[in-house]
Amino acid sequence: MSRTAREGYTGSGPGAITPDGCAVELYRRLPAGDEPGIIERAVPTGASILELGSGTGRITHPLVERGFTVTAVDESRQMLEGVHGARTVCTPIETLRLDARFDVVLLASFLVHAAGPGVREGLLRTCRRHVADEGRVLIQREGAGRHENLPREREIDGGLIRVVSSEPVRPGVRSVHVEYLFPDARWTQTFLSCPLTDEAFENALAQAGLAVDAYLTDNRTWVRALPVTR
Repeated sequence: MSRTAREGYTGSGPGAITPDGCAVELYRRLPAGDEPGIIERAVPTGASILELGSGTGRITHPLVERGFTVTAVDESRQMLEGVHGARTVCTPIETLRLDARFDVVLLASFLVHAAGPGVREGLLRTCRRHVADEGRVLIQREGAGRHENLPREREIDGGLIRVVSSEPVRPGVRSVHVEYLFPDARWTQTFLSCPLTDEAFENALAQAGLAVDAYLTDNRTWVRALPVTR
């Protein structure tokens, strides 16, 4: 059974909807894009990866095919039913406590911008708790101007993603509405996002015991962070 919807997060369309408004059937269609290649270039060959918020395996499966050992975590059991070739763990990321640490912890899908009291702090603490001392944490951030010049759309395989609006709901938090349009189906999602300057992002990492090692892409949306050891 799905958990209760998170406040400020809703979704609509065919099939099951997760607590954060994601549509399971939609995520089975979304392409991996260039994310697996960015990850592969930033980590050791054959590394063990803890993927936080894996969904149906959009990134999981290409990583497994590249020889990585992946543990996929998601709070939706229906999402995890689509994952193959990896260990799966069904739990909210913030409360994850595995008796293991990993070469790589992956926090993609802009989850670092999640809103809610203590949510981002909980996500980053989970990253720090599960990364090996010599390991690394890879984080995907929002690009500059993501909440500006809307509506904006882009084509994907067989469909269209349209970011319709981004409206302030309280200081530092915006409500974002997105449509996913395919010839045979339409999904929507509304979610909360906390835009972060580089300084605010790096401060959040520091509070969790992490530090930026490198920005991996020219648009600074992918970051490699290292655990701070004392």
